[in-house]
Amino acid sequence: MARRHNYKNLKIWKLGLEITNDVSDILMDFPKHERYDLSSQMSKCSVSMPSNIAEGSGRNDKSFRVFIDYSLGSSFELGTQLLVAKHRKYINDNTLERLEKKITEKE
Repeated sequence: MARRHNYKNLKIWKLGLEITNDVSDILMDFPKHERYDLSSQMSKCSVSMPSNIAEGSGRNDKSFRVFIDYSLGSSFELGTQLLVAKHRKYINDNTLERLEKKITEKE
């Protein structure tokens, strides 16, 4: 029988959930006209990060790695969107650096 992962015990899932919550908090201050554009994209990809880890945790190890890759792709997407948000002056340097550090955290 394939080994399953308890996603709630995985550091990467916990960090992904933390990033999701951080993004949710900063989106509260974004302009209303971004609700269906940048805000929506940032929300979706940040939620996708821990969600893919959770979904993959119920699969075999080979499939789990695929879901980890999906989560990593979403983190790269979010990193780009944070740069756009910084350029549009929706977030400051400190917020950008804090979230980038979490996104790129390594064991």
